[in-house]
Amino acid sequence: MKTLNQWFEEYAVSHQNPKNKAIHYICVPAIFFSIVGLLMSIPNTFLSNLLHLNQPLIENWAVVVLIFVMLFYIRLSVAMAIKIAIFSILCLVINFYIGKLVPLWAFSIGVFVIAWIGQFYGHNIEGKKPSFLKDIQFLMIGPAWVVQNLFSKK
Repeated sequence: MKTLNQWFEEYAVSHQNPKNKAIHYICVPAIFFSIVGLLMSIPNTFLSNLLHLNQPLIENWAVVVLIFVMLFYIRLSVAMAIKIAIFSILCLVINFYIGKLVPLWAFSIGVFVIAWIGQFYGHNIEGKKPSFLKDIQFLMIGPAWVVQNLFSKK
């Protein structure tokens, strides 16, 4: 099993160009955010009937998936898991309120598509393929890499 630093070192190989890095700093969180929104858009009748919490902010499929996402990060680093959990909670809350203003699924698809276009443009500038084409787990490493690069002292 690779350590978080080993994942970061391997991820960084295809993220050297400053423009590509800047694009990733915007697009990776946007993709994460949009996926949370898409998951929140899935009808949650089953969860509501199962849990009876009357709390749509936590009775949704995004929370279910994020629990498993947190297990992935905890396995690599508790500190990083806490940072991703904070970001995840922000995504849940902001998506909840966006969903009160516009159809959340449509907004999320728009963000998702635009952010992926940005990602592929960044990799075109870099001249290297996205890391997730080598190993799908890099889709989970990307958000942690952004957090590490933007919010951690080096």
